[in-house]
Amino acid sequence: MSNAKNTSDAQNSQKTPKGTESDTAEDRPSPMQVLRHARTQLAELTGMAAESVSSFEQTEDGWSLEIEVMELARVPDTMSLMASYQVDLDPEGQLTGYRRVRRYERGRADSHRPGGR
Repeated sequence: MSNAKNTSDAQNSQKTPKGTESDTAEDRPSPMQVLRHARTQLAELTGMAAESVSSFEQTEDGWSLEIEVMELARVPDTMSLMASYQVDLDPEGQLTGYRRVRRYERGRADSHRPGGR
């Protein structure tokens, strides 16, 4: 047990407070860590598992993602109701807000075509 405590103490002593000179890109989560954490946080809040991430970008305020979830399973699967959620995170990857931006049947393509034709 003392070995585990020593390891924990060593890890805690290596962390630096926010806003110090050591607060560099190395201290921030990687894009993959942010993506994984966002999916987990959204699932915990909504009770729906994320199926995919359809957009992901870094913003001035942190991160912005669009995550696809299944809202209602139906048979056949192509009739299941899917939804796209806009998810906003701070620079450390903590979810700051989300909203549903679209709801659709799994088997349906977007109804609009590029170029307005």
